[in-house]
Amino acid sequence: MPSARSTPPALLGLSTYLLSRIGKTARGRLADRLAERGLRLWDMAVLAALSDFGPHAQRDLAVRLGVDPSDMAKVVEQLAGGGYVERARDPEDRRRVSVTLAPAGRDLLAELDAEARAVQDTLLAPLSPEERDLLQGLLLRVHEGL
Repeated sequence: MPSARSTPPALLGLSTYLLSRIGKTARGRLADRLAERGLRLWDMAVLAALSDFGPHAQRDLAVRLGVDPSDMAKVVEQLAGGGYVERARDPEDRRRVSVTLAPAGRDLLAELDAEARAVQDTLLAPLSPEERDLLQGLLLRVHEGL
């Protein structure tokens, strides 16, 4: 992220600009950590969705996460190859594939969550715990308003 001195003050006055720059930095740092494991952000998103919401039809998972169905198929295939998710054909509709989080996927998600929290702690280091809580609450309100 550019230093405050190199960034035009007009941009520093825009919360949307600051959110974008901070988000880009956070995403890049987390993506780098995941890449060390041969994973991508979508892999973590799929594991998190399955953990939080339970088994999904692969197509419904793509819709929930806003991913193209063909890209979702690749993500699920990679995760299944690693033993992190299980796939099964729906006996009533052979075109439908159900995806379930495997125990190894739950373990991996816990490790990835720790990685994400470490990145978050580094980025939010300038803030006190109270300020972090306030920021989280404000960001959730903005997110809910989208």
